[in-house]
Amino acid sequence: MTILSLRDLLVHFRTEDGVVKAVDGLSFDLRRRTTLGIVGESGSGKSVATMAILGLHDRTTTTVGGRILFEGTDLAQASERTMHQYRGKRISMIFQDPLTALSPYYTIGDQIVETYRRHTGASRKRARARAIEMLGKVGIPQPQRRADDYPHQFSGGMRQRAMIAIALCCDPDLLIADEPTTALDVTVQAQILDLLRDLQQEFNTAIILITHDMGVVAQMADEVLVMYAGRGIERGGAHEVLRQPRHPYSWGLLSSIPHLGGDVEHPLTPVRGTPPSLIDVPPGCPFHPRCDYVTRVDGARCETERPQLVSERSAACHLADTAADRIFGDEIRPKLSTGKAS
Repeated sequence: MTILSLRDLLVHFRTEDGVVKAVDGLSFDLRRRTTLGIVGESGSGKSVATMAILGLHDRTTTTVGGRILFEGTDLAQASERTMHQYRGKRISMIFQDPLTALSPYYTIGDQIVETYRRHTGASRKRARARAIEMLGKVGIPQPQRRADDYPHQFSGGMRQRAMIAIALCCDPDLLIADEPTTALDVTVQAQILDLLRDLQQEFNTAIILITHDMGVVAQMADEVLVMYAGRGIERGGAHEVLRQPRHPYSWGLLSSIPHLGGDVEHPLTPVRGTPPSLIDVPPGCPFHPRCDYVTRVDGARCETERPQLVSERSAACHLADTAADRIFGDEIRPKLSTGKAS
């Protein structure tokens, strides 16, 4: 069952230099109890899109268009009063940096208590018990004592666990995790991902996982959406997108990842060039100035015609699916397996 549907979402920021098209026609569906991984370079619109779901953009300087359907309610048109009923209770977010997201003036327990009481009307005693319960669920030892500690008294991994406890204390239907493992060491990262997976099963929560780490996507996601220049350019099941990607940008992302069996004498190959200005996005396919496969498309379609995502498993690319599969199988995959992508 679909819990969230985005249809042609637009998020444009008005600036002195012009209109920044941070998100420009994004569509996707999310089903209950599944995890959607959204990947792409910094500035591709991942966080901006999810902040629009929560109604966190300043409408005086931002234009939000399209539809954000959460169980049939269009949040793009909802009032601030309505959003208060959804934000934190039905839809929660784990922010990228817990040290700045958590208030340094209040204990961890008080911050969970405030969130729980605001959305449930529970007594302070009941909210305190819920805070201790949630800290225990996310693996914080001695939760009754640690509830009285401040954020600076927690390690980075423990602060992230506390953020997860706050986000899940009201049993939300949708959890947005924005780079939940950034700046954590590999061991703690694995613990956080295992924790999210276990809590998802317990609370039946749908998750949007924002990341640039393809390894995290492979471990966590059921479906993948690749974003570039504010648009979705490839989507499908995680296994399909990671094993048989069809967009040259996705090939570039995979080529820039180190592999255990790769040749250490050959450097990683990043996607050439730089992301486009979102004030002046190139016409046609926004990736075409950086793409090595433009000449394999008939005519000048890449420079003039914007490709679309047309199905649940598709790529917004003018290369035919059969041609993309052949190029990946013959040219890209062999280089990935040897670490000699170039």
